[in-house]
Amino acid sequence: KNISDFSLNITDCTQVVVPEEVFFTVAAAGILENLLILIAVVRNKNLHLPMYFFICSLAISDMLGSLYKTLENIFIILCKMGYLTRHGDFEKKLDDAMDSMFILSLLGSIFSLLAIAADRYITIFYALRYHNIMTLRRTFVILAIIWAFCAGSSIAIALFSYEAATVIPFTILFPLMMFFMLCLYVHMFLLARSHAKKIASLPSSTVHHRTNMKGAITLTIFLGVFLCCWAPFVLHILLARFCPHNPYCACYMSIFHVNGTLIMCNAIINPMIFAFRSPELRSTFKKMFYCSR
Repeated sequence: KNISDFSLNITDCTQVVVPEEVFFTVAAAGILENLLILIAVVRNKNLHLPMYFFICSLAISDMLGSLYKTLENIFIILCKMGYLTRHGDFEKKLDDAMDSMFILSLLGSIFSLLAIAADRYITIFYALRYHNIMTLRRTFVILAIIWAFCAGSSIAIALFSYEAATVIPFTILFPLMMFFMLCLYVHMFLLARSHAKKIASLPSSTVHHRTNMKGAITLTIFLGVFLCCWAPFVLHILLARFCPHNPYCACYMSIFHVNGTLIMCNAIINPMIFAFRSPELRSTFKKMFYCSR
């Protein structure tokens, strides 16, 4: 906050402020939509598959991101009303807890997307051995490892966030994981293109191949949305750490609230993609709403 205020004083750019009502509305919508995803997967036994458990992991990450922005805005409102101070011991611990939640959301989203990508890769190219490779037990072990690593990393990064040695690996992880997934997608689609020619004479295999490719395309949409929503905020972190006094960096940091809103929009868009691309989820949602009526 102090860095942003100082930077705005040396530039003509005015800070773009998003109304608090918009923040709370978008955050609430993201939390409710992802909660519906979790309830749908729990209630429908046909969705008790590795892919949908990884999707639930991504939904939890999105919920944490929306919850983080909600708590942050409540904290700011309480500071404005005088109930909290910005530099007290309690407020410092609360701020560290919220930062840890934000980092947990980001890391959880990255590794959940990576797990979904790996699951799609195995589904497409090792279809006959898929159920032997990706068992439910291995799925839960993978999820436990992911969230244990993310929780430990988020606490460590939040506690030592003012050290360059902590900020640099954290910000490098984001483009590194994105590059790895991009390479995996390119490899996946190139192999799929060659396999499509070989199985063109097998109708049942072609249908199965199209179904798997639909999952790969859905995952590609997830990745694109994730990059558009999270990359601006990660760039803000880098600029705030390494060039806070530069007028051009200050101009970009003036849209901090917009970048925060994009994070919460990601939590809204992902469930829409799930519902639009998955017939099984659409059917489950319909049953849920009809039963409630």
